[in-house]
Amino acid sequence: MKLDKVQISQFRNIESATIYPSPHLNVVVGQNGSGKSSFLESLHYLGFGRSFRTNKHRSVIQSQHSQFSVFAECTDNENKSHKIGLMRNNKDEFLCSINGERSQRLASLVSYIPVQIFTPQSTDLLLGSPTHRRRFLDWGLFHVEQSFFDLSIGYAKVLKQRNALLKMQQSGKKIDSIQLDYWSHQLAIYGEKIDGDRQKYISALKLIFKRISEQFLPEFSLEISYNRGWDKSIDFISALQEKTTYDSRMGFTSIGIHKADIKIKADGVIAIERLSRGQLRMLVAALQLSQTLHLFETTNKSGIFLLDDIGAELDLDKRKNFIEALLATNTQLFVTAIEKSQLSFVEEYNDKKMFHVEHGHVEEEQ
Repeated sequence: MKLDKVQISQFRNIESATIYPSPHLNVVVGQNGSGKSSFLESLHYLGFGRSFRTNKHRSVIQSQHSQFSVFAECTDNENKSHKIGLMRNNKDEFLCSINGERSQRLASLVSYIPVQIFTPQSTDLLLGSPTHRRRFLDWGLFHVEQSFFDLSIGYAKVLKQRNALLKMQQSGKKIDSIQLDYWSHQLAIYGEKIDGDRQKYISALKLIFKRISEQFLPEFSLEISYNRGWDKSIDFISALQEKTTYDSRMGFTSIGIHKADIKIKADGVIAIERLSRGQLRMLVAALQLSQTLHLFETTNKSGIFLLDDIGAELDLDKRKNFIEALLATNTQLFVTAIEKSQLSFVEEYNDKKMFHVEHGHVEEEQ
């Protein structure tokens, strides 16, 4: 899916903006505080329904207004046109529109446009908690496996039920062991299916990542491994039964796919212990590019990639390599920079558009 037209209203310091981006490369230049990151943030809402800068939707609504909106006209890989958009207000109400049909189901919107983002905080994928890496993994599965979303919702609901029972038992209340056994078996059914999908996805991603990492970080031998969240020598239901006493004492389910993690090693050593900060950034870039390639090769879907303040993250050669590799996957790319000189190599590209942002005004350069 490519964005042909984007309309933004009352979003941070952007009162109103309408742009017609290139289907390939879009460079957005502006000083700090001008609104260029806010522009990318508005596009991020189309792919995630949320910001990458804050958890509070109200904070992105322009002051003295009660809501913001982002709408887009798009073209898919079969050259069909679509109109999508969303609105959020200061009461935290959400509404999306897809080809004229309104919905409050976020998944309906975000499944349309696979969006990825690379920012100065992207190394949190490696340095942060396992939650970041599970989100990375599940983003790929959401856009590749049609059944994955319903499976993950089902797992979350069953996990909530099981944890509620365990919490009752922790507080001293007697619970029905038949109930606990039922929810344990239901959790195992969902968990085994999701784990199977994740393992299949990681196996495919490894092959692409090996190729990309050799290009981005040739000085290291990098490898990915997946920890599914329980003892790999037994099935999930057996692991849950072994942990019943412990879980009852703790009041929550201590194992499962909600505890899964991805480990990345460089020359046999955990990557965050071996690589410099700059090398970790390139590792994240290689991981995200691997996902983009896998999506394109598996589904023929092209997504949108947002590169925010790339000059702060990568040197000139690495910026060029990353952008060229992304463009080769038919990705629509939006890149922000403070100065054009940070992206001087884009002069080589014909199919691009340049935008200038100042005081919340987004203008295409002719």
